[in-house]
Amino acid sequence: MEFRASLLLTLLGFLFVKPGFGQRGDMDIRDTIEKLIKNLQDKPKDVETHDSHLLILSIYYLYNIYNFFLPTAAPQIAFSVSLANFGEIYRGPCTDKTLVFKRILSNTGNAYDQNTGIFTAPVNGLYYFSFSSYGYNTHVVGAILMKNAVRQISTYDDPSIDGSDSSSNAVVLQLAAGDTVHMELWDNGRVFDNLNGHTTFSGFLLFPM
Repeated sequence: MEFRASLLLTLLGFLFVKPGFGQRGDMDIRDTIEKLIKNLQDKPKDVETHDSHLLILSIYYLYNIYNFFLPTAAPQIAFSVSLANFGEIYRGPCTDKTLVFKRILSNTGNAYDQNTGIFTAPVNGLYYFSFSSYGYNTHVVGAILMKNAVRQISTYDDPSIDGSDSSSNAVVLQLAAGDTVHMELWDNGRVFDNLNGHTTFSGFLLFPM
């Protein structure tokens, strides 16, 4: 009885290992299970034959649960940033039109680089991105979402007399690991932000592929 309880506790423990354990642990667990089964088969006197079969079935059942849940644990990737991390900031017009969002509201997975303004996909998958832009109408107001330096979606408003404008947009993109996404200004474009978070950029992994 003590042997059976110890064995089942060992197998249950495998189900609660951290996901990172699976990188090397898959082979470790498989080897351990094979040894446990061989031990049961080589030493039937240690347990009753009926109990031995039940234990073997239990091992396979628990290991199948482990294999089912571990691969389905999607990586956690999400970020939300705004342009200004203090005071007020006007960005543009400028030669380098990349918007570098400095205020980090969240950055789970660290896929967004606050030094460059670039999000780099860690894994293949479908990703959701959204952004908002705000500015005063002395210049073009808006921004462009770029994937691998190719324009995807944008917001845009011509200079006008109505004071200021804000707009937003969103998209779902299929990315391969290593693909990049960032925001750019239009030519002669300018956006404004302060700690109220008017000009923002967000994204997260919907699911891996």
